[in-house]
Formats: sequence, structure tokens, C-alpha cells
Amino acid sequence: MSLNRSEKEAVISDVTSLAAKAQTLVMAEYRGITVADMTRLRNDARSKGVTLSVLKNTLARRAVAGSAFEVVGDQMTGPLIYGFSEDAVAAAKVVADFAKTNDKLVIRGGAFGGKALDVEGVKQLASIPSKEVLLAQLLGLMQSPISRTARVLAALAEKRGGGEAPAEAAAEAPAAA
Repeated sequence: MSLNRSEKEAVISDVTSLAAKAQTLVMAEYRGITVADMTRLRNDARSKGVTLSVLKNTLARRAVAGSAFEVVGDQMTGPLIYGFSEDAVAAAKVVADFAKTNDKLVIRGGAFGGKALDVEGVKQLASIPSKEVLLAQLLGLMQSPISRTARVLAALAEKRGGGEAPAEAAAEAPAAA
């Protein structure tokens, strides 16, 4: 089904706005994937904040022209699904995880930070923990010295606690007299 000019302009403007907000673009060839598998992939992507789109490559090239994803314009050939995400690793993670279980989805490349990524680059990006996990790890590292210090002080207080109790009782006795 062919799109008329106004429909093409609408698609280009939608994808341009997606590209403007996104940090990452991942492209994968989807030839041979069943409708049920594609629906499962789309649902998984939607739940993780990734927008998947099947676009005509000429429209995709026009939409990303002038954006950070323009560097992969020459790779936009064949039947591709485009994954855009605001989270730096979400699109790569969704597509790479699905490709592990479905050999018909073939990662072709992507872009992050204005640089083109090859297949290995997308897989490396997908292996990075999510933002929430990284923040939790950072918080754990920051709390570690403080909690160790607190444990040492608590152990010292407990150790000295037996010797200080009689001293405290002696201090209270003269005040009462």
C-alpha cells in the first residue's frame, strides 16, 4: 500500500520527533519473523519505553537527516525495524535479548551519541546495566564506607558497653546523694 504525500510527511514528522528525543537507534532485519513473535517483541519494547517502527527506508533516512542518527543513513537498506529509546541502553537491550531467542531477528547496527554502532557495538551497549541498576550500584558504593564505619563504632560501643555501665551507675549515685 502506497502512502500519499501528506501521509509520508506525517510519518517523517513522527519519526523526526522520535529521533529528537531518543538517545539510541537500533536497526534489525525482521525477515521471517511470525506475527506472534513480532507482537511479543513490540509488547516487550513498549513496556521498556522503546518505540519500534517498521518504516520505508527512504522515509527513515529523511526523518533522521540532520539528527545524531544521520550517521547510519547508508545502512538503512532491506526490511528493517527501527528501535528508538530515550534510555541509552533500552533499545539495544530489547532487540539483543529478543535476537538471542529468535534467530530470525538479525541486528544490523545502530547509533548512539552521534556515532554509528556495528552489531558488536549494539551487543556491548545491550550488556550495560540499566540506569536504575547503575544508580543502585553507585549508591551501594557510596554507602559502603559509611556503613562499615557505623558497624565498627557499634562493635566498639558494644565492647566498651560492659565497662561503661558501672561507671555510669557510679556517676548517677553521687548525683542522687
